[in-house]
Amino acid sequence: MKDWDLFLWPYQQAVSELKVKFRSLRQSFLNKGEHSPIEFVVGRVKTVDSIKEKMTRRVIAPEVIENDMQDIAGIRIMCQFVDDIYRVVDLIHERQDMQVVEERDYIQNAKPSGYRSYHMVIEYSVFLPNGPKKIIAEIQIRTLAMNFWATVEHTLNYKYQGKYPEDISKRLKTTAEAAYKLDEEMSSIKDEVQEAQRIFTKSKGKEQ
Repeated sequence: MKDWDLFLWPYQQAVSELKVKFRSLRQSFLNKGEHSPIEFVVGRVKTVDSIKEKMTRRVIAPEVIENDMQDIAGIRIMCQFVDDIYRVVDLIHERQDMQVVEERDYIQNAKPSGYRSYHMVIEYSVFLPNGPKKIIAEIQIRTLAMNFWATVEHTLNYKYQGKYPEDISKRLKTTAEAAYKLDEEMSSIKDEVQEAQRIFTKSKGKEQ
């Protein structure tokens, strides 16, 4: 890749635009006094070193990187409840400004490590000086509990490179199940939590 800055610029533009759009979607629910299935949104573009490492590990040729590496642009959407994740999935399918090209449900079908999340690969157009360019981006949709577990697991992976000692692997699976159990318990009191949030929002508005 001759000019990484030039290559990554459309991806940076895509991440910036997608963050704004999903944050605006969240705000639209709140403005109507409704529960938002989106709690918060973050995004990132892979670093050059990370891209090169993945190209070597997956044997991806430079000329096919735009199609074969689907997570150069990444968006992560956090939700309060598991039901919210599937609501967000539906909302993304309904949008006209992005097209879903692939999706993987790691919530109903957790990875062997215990990892849970919903992954969607989308095609999104950014408009550059020489015209529109289609970008492939990955969207990960998780609950806060799933995100906490995944963040810890990702940190440990830097140390063990995926080859965890047996006791660490067992503990990760146990904590993953505990995190999902927490999600299930929170879902069982979802109506009460949302009602409390509505009361809090109304009272906060009166104080201002």
